Amino acid sequence: MTDLVIRALSESDAHLFDTLPDPLGVGRALARATHRPDWKRVALRDGKVVARAAWWGGPDDETPVNINWFDFADGEEEAGAELLRTSPFHVEFELILPAGWREDPARLAAGEARIRAAEAAGMRVLVERYQYRWTPECGLPERPGRLEFRTEPDDEVILDVLRRIHSVTLDAHALRAIAASGVDRAAQEELDFFHWCPSPREWWQLAYTPQGELVGLHVPAHNPSGPCVGFIGVVPEQRGRGYAYDLLVECTHFLAERGAEFIAGATDQGNFPMAANFAKAGHPIVQERVHFLPGSPH
Repeated sequence: MTDLVIRALSESDAHLFDTLPDPLGVGRALARATHRPDWKRVALRDGKVVARAAWWGGPDDETPVNINWFDFADGEEEAGAELLRTSPFHVEFELILPAGWREDPARLAAGEARIRAAEAAGMRVLVERYQYRWTPECGLPERPGRLEFRTEPDDEVILDVLRRIHSVTLDAHALRAIAASGVDRAAQEELDFFHWCPSPREWWQLAYTPQGELVGLHVPAHNPSGPCVGFIGVVPEQRGRGYAYDLLVECTHFLAERGAEFIAGATDQGNFPMAANFAKAGHPIVQERVHFLPGSPH
């Protein structure tokens, strides 16, 4: 085989990125994403693209948030691994796959090859997640009517609620932050994400029982790709009553009432209660995502 050339793209040669076939349909799934030419890298052999990756971030981000597009030509798994291995960006990788990808032999083979390449580049799997996409055709779930929702302008109050929610959590990203730096760090990361979203601060709502007891928090949001369920969380002492469903329904109504043509959502595949809530509320699974932690920087 001839030598591999790995490099970033620019405005003038950004078209090279699209010369590789897209068997898993990732390009269609990422139509709304922001991929700057200089955040795209390709591996070339004899001038032909044999592997590619794109890093994603918000319009105001100076560095990418994650990698969310990575694939390679047949027989070029090692080229793909080398592309990731030599990346200047030390960020998480979200491998986007079609829903039910393990049930289709061709998709299974393609997905497993990408996983092997990422692991060969030093990355390791953190969690697999379901990605949801509600549209008006799905219908609006009926509000249970059990809770009252109020805006909360004080970030310190929101942080305290997040600490309580994350003190007992199934979320793999929160658990990783807690293991590394404690529950305060996990709560702060959530709050930073809420502020990073371009949607209004006043959309964040705390939920209470009619008796005034705090139940939890829901954050209807827009990320740079569009409307999304930013956060759903119930404080530990209120769990077991199905309130996360009430929060998700309210979040769906809130965004739909403000003209959302779709609402993205996600949860860890191991979070069976939340996955059940998404299904009950009429949010269909449209993708699965394998989240990898970056390897050691080179």
